[in-house]
Formats: sequence, C-alpha cells, structure tokens
Amino acid sequence: MLIVTTEYIAGKELEMLGMVKGSTIQSKHLGNDIAQSFKTLVGGELKAYTEMMNDARALATKRMVAEAEEMGADAIVAVRYAGSAVMQGAAEVMAYGTAVRFR
Repeated sequence: MLIVTTEYIAGKELEMLGMVKGSTIQSKHLGNDIAQSFKTLVGGELKAYTEMMNDARALATKRMVAEAEEMGADAIVAVRYAGSAVMQGAAEVMAYGTAVRFR
C-alpha cells in the first residue's frame, strides 16, 4: 500500500474511493507516568511518551491501511495525523486520508 501526503501520485490517474481512517487511544503504565513526571523537573525528552506516541501512530496507520485494503485501494493520498489528549497520561492519535485505486 502506497501512502503519501500529497493529493496526487505522479504518473498515476486516480479513482477516489473515499475517506479512510484509523485511530487508537494509548496510555502509559502508572509507574512510567510517575517516572516521566519527575523528568519534567529537570527537562529533556520524555522517552516513554515518545515511544507511546510512535506506537500509537503506527497502530493508527495500520488500521487506516486495513480499511483502505477492504475498499480495494492501491494507495492512500492526502494522509494526515491528528492527536489529542483524552485525559492525563492518555492520548488519541488518528490517521486519515483518501483511499484511491489506480486506473
């Protein structure tokens, strides 16, 4: 599955199939959450949260691709990511785009 952020793919004529999306809500273990809160006192990267968000983006992308495959898509164009805090220590990540078929 080809995934691009552009609205077109050079050299391809596209048939639009519709919007596809994938999302997940992730949180860290309470112990990690406490450890990361201490890290905010001295500054620096919150590696546990970086890892959590990377995992969340990967899972959201995987779910978006699965939805596109069910539609018979060859690619997804105009892919975007959105994130929001659901509660303290938990975040939602959504991947969305337009499923297309090559003509």
